[in-house]
Amino acid sequence: MKDGDKTGITTNSNLWLTGVDFGYGTIELDIRGRNEFLHSFPGIAFHGSDTARNYDVVYFRPFNFQHTDAVRRTWSVQYMSLPEYPYDRLRKENTGQFESEILPNPKPEDWIHARIVIGKDSIKVYVNGMNKPSLKVRTLQNRTHGIFGLWADATTADFANLSIKKDD
Repeated sequence: MKDGDKTGITTNSNLWLTGVDFGYGTIELDIRGRNEFLHSFPGIAFHGSDTARNYDVVYFRPFNFQHTDAVRRTWSVQYMSLPEYPYDRLRKENTGQFESEILPNPKPEDWIHARIVIGKDSIKVYVNGMNKPSLKVRTLQNRTHGIFGLWADATTADFANLSIKKDD
Protein backbone atom coordinates (compact mmCIF):
# COMPACT_ATOMS: atom_id res chain seq x y z
CA MET A 1 0.00 0.00 0.00
CA LYS A 2 1.34 3.45 -0.96
CA ASP A 3 -0.39 6.61 0.26
CA GLY A 4 1.52 9.88 -0.09
CA ASP A 5 4.58 9.60 2.15
CA LYS A 6 3.29 6.39 3.73
CA THR A 7 4.36 2.99 2.47
CA GLY A 8 2.93 0.14 4.46
CA ILE A 9 0.36 -2.60 4.58
CA THR A 10 -3.39 -2.95 4.68
CA THR A 11 -4.80 -5.89 6.59
CA ASN A 12 -8.07 -7.18 7.97
CA SER A 13 -6.49 -9.61 10.41
CA ASN A 14 -3.87 -9.60 13.14
CA LEU A 15 -0.34 -9.88 11.79
CA TRP A 16 2.22 -11.42 14.15
CA LEU A 17 5.84 -10.46 13.50
CA THR A 18 8.01 -13.54 13.16
CA GLY A 19 11.04 -13.59 15.41
CA VAL A 20 10.08 -10.52 17.44
CA ASP A 21 10.10 -11.10 21.19
CA PHE A 22 9.13 -7.79 22.77
CA GLY A 23 9.48 -6.88 26.43
CA TYR A 24 9.66 -3.17 27.20
CA GLY A 25 10.42 -0.15 25.06
CA THR A 26 8.88 2.24 22.57
CA ILE A 27 6.77 1.38 19.56
CA GLU A 28 6.17 4.04 16.93
CA LEU A 29 3.97 3.66 13.89
CA ASP A 30 1.45 5.31 11.66
CA ILE A 31 -2.06 3.85 11.78
CA ARG A 32 -5.20 4.51 9.80
CA GLY A 33 -8.50 2.90 10.58
CA ARG A 34 -11.90 3.55 9.10
CA ASN A 35 -14.81 5.78 10.06
CA GLU A 36 -17.10 2.77 10.29
CA PHE A 37 -19.09 2.44 13.50
CA LEU A 38 -17.90 -0.62 15.47
CA HIS A 39 -15.85 -1.82 12.48
CA SER A 40 -12.42 -0.30 12.99
CA PHE A 41 -10.03 -1.22 15.80
CA PRO A 42 -6.40 -0.82 14.65
CA GLY A 43 -3.58 -1.14 17.17
CA ILE A 44 -0.74 -3.28 18.44
CA ALA A 45 -0.65 -6.50 20.42
CA PHE A 46 2.29 -7.36 22.65
CA HIS A 47 3.46 -9.58 25.52
CA GLY A 48 1.63 -12.44 23.85
CA SER A 49 2.02 -16.02 24.91
CA ASP A 50 0.02 -17.14 21.86
CA THR A 51 -1.92 -15.61 18.99
CA ALA A 52 -5.29 -16.92 20.17
CA ARG A 53 -6.25 -14.49 22.97
CA ASN A 54 -3.36 -14.24 25.43
CA TYR A 55 -1.79 -10.84 24.90
CA ASP A 56 -2.10 -7.13 25.71
CA VAL A 57 -3.51 -4.62 23.22
CA VAL A 58 -3.39 -0.87 22.72
CA TYR A 59 -5.86 0.07 20.03
CA PHE A 60 -7.85 2.92 18.56
CA ARG A 61 -11.50 3.43 17.68
CA PRO A 62 -11.37 6.02 14.85
CA PHE A 63 -15.16 6.19 14.56
CA ASN A 64 -15.16 7.76 18.06
CA PHE A 65 -12.42 10.36 17.45
CA GLN A 66 -14.86 13.18 16.66
CA HIS A 67 -18.13 11.66 17.83
CA THR A 68 -20.76 14.20 18.93
CA ASP A 69 -21.26 12.26 22.18
CA ALA A 70 -18.51 13.27 24.65
CA VAL A 71 -18.61 9.85 26.33
CA ARG A 72 -17.97 8.08 23.04
CA ARG A 73 -14.96 10.32 22.39
CA THR A 74 -13.45 8.99 25.64
CA TRP A 75 -13.44 5.58 23.95
CA SER A 76 -10.95 6.67 21.27
CA VAL A 77 -7.82 4.90 22.55
CA GLN A 78 -7.95 1.85 24.79
CA TYR A 79 -5.84 -0.75 26.55
CA MET A 80 -6.89 -4.27 27.44
CA SER A 81 -5.18 -7.45 28.59
CA LEU A 82 -6.70 -10.60 27.18
CA PRO A 83 -8.23 -12.91 28.20
CA GLU A 84 -8.74 -11.70 31.80
CA TYR A 85 -9.38 -8.02 31.10
CA PRO A 86 -11.37 -7.40 27.89
CA TYR A 87 -12.54 -3.84 27.22
CA ASP A 88 -16.11 -4.42 28.41
CA ARG A 89 -14.97 -5.73 31.81
CA LEU A 90 -12.55 -2.83 32.19
CA ARG A 91 -15.21 -0.31 31.21
CA LYS A 92 -17.70 -1.79 33.68
CA GLU A 93 -15.32 -2.24 36.64
CA ASN A 94 -12.91 0.66 36.02
CA THR A 95 -14.87 3.29 34.11
CA GLY A 96 -12.61 5.75 32.34
CA GLN A 97 -9.31 4.27 33.57
CA PHE A 98 -8.24 2.20 30.55
CA GLU A 99 -9.61 4.34 27.71
CA SER A 100 -9.38 7.99 26.81
CA GLU A 101 -10.11 10.75 24.33
CA ILE A 102 -7.38 11.92 21.97
CA LEU A 103 -6.82 15.68 22.06
CA PRO A 104 -6.84 17.38 19.69
CA ASN A 105 -9.36 15.02 18.09
CA PRO A 106 -8.00 13.58 14.84
CA LYS A 107 -10.26 13.01 11.87
CA PRO A 108 -11.45 9.38 11.80
CA GLU A 109 -10.22 8.77 8.26
CA ASP A 110 -6.76 10.34 8.72
CA TRP A 111 -3.47 8.67 9.53
CA ILE A 112 -2.38 9.06 13.14
CA HIS A 113 1.14 8.69 14.46
CA ALA A 114 1.30 6.71 17.69
CA ARG A 115 4.23 6.47 20.10
CA ILE A 116 3.51 3.76 22.65
CA VAL A 117 5.86 3.47 25.61
CA ILE A 118 5.57 0.13 27.34
CA GLY A 119 7.23 -0.13 30.75
CA LYS A 120 7.19 -2.71 33.51
CA ASP A 121 4.26 -1.10 35.32
CA SER A 122 2.74 1.34 32.84
CA ILE A 123 1.80 2.06 29.25
CA LYS A 124 1.71 5.56 27.77
CA VAL A 125 0.24 6.39 24.38
CA TYR A 126 1.21 9.63 22.64
CA VAL A 127 -0.67 10.61 19.48
CA ASN A 128 0.41 12.92 16.67
CA GLY A 129 3.50 14.30 18.42
CA MET A 130 1.77 15.51 21.57
CA ASN A 131 3.95 15.81 24.69
CA LYS A 132 1.12 14.74 27.01
CA PRO A 133 -0.02 11.11 26.71
CA SER A 134 -3.51 10.54 25.37
CA LEU A 135 -3.62 7.43 27.54
CA LYS A 136 -1.60 6.47 30.60
CA VAL A 137 -2.49 3.19 32.32
CA ARG A 138 -1.02 0.60 34.64
CA THR A 139 -0.34 -2.81 33.17
CA LEU A 140 -2.77 -5.55 34.15
CA GLN A 141 -0.78 -8.75 33.78
CA ASN A 142 2.54 -10.28 34.77
CA ARG A 143 3.88 -11.21 31.32
CA THR A 144 7.21 -9.46 30.80
CA HIS A 145 7.71 -10.25 27.12
CA GLY A 146 6.22 -12.16 24.25
CA ILE A 147 5.12 -12.08 20.67
CA PHE A 148 4.29 -8.78 18.98
CA GLY A 149 1.81 -7.97 16.25
CA LEU A 150 -0.20 -5.42 14.35
CA TRP A 151 -3.78 -5.76 15.57
CA ALA A 152 -6.82 -5.27 13.37
CA ASP A 153 -9.30 -7.61 15.10
CA ALA A 154 -11.00 -8.69 11.86
CA THR A 155 -11.45 -5.09 10.66
CA THR A 156 -9.54 -3.24 7.93
CA ALA A 157 -6.55 -1.13 8.97
CA ASP A 158 -3.45 0.44 7.45
CA PHE A 159 -0.04 0.39 9.15
CA ALA A 160 3.17 2.16 8.10
CA ASN A 161 6.56 3.24 9.46
CA LEU A 162 6.80 0.71 12.29
CA SER A 163 9.73 1.25 14.65
CA ILE A 164 10.46 -0.95 17.66
CA LYS A 165 13.03 0.25 20.22
CA LYS A 166 13.53 -2.24 23.00
CA ASP A 167 14.76 -1.17 26.43
CA ASP A 168 17.83 -3.02 27.63
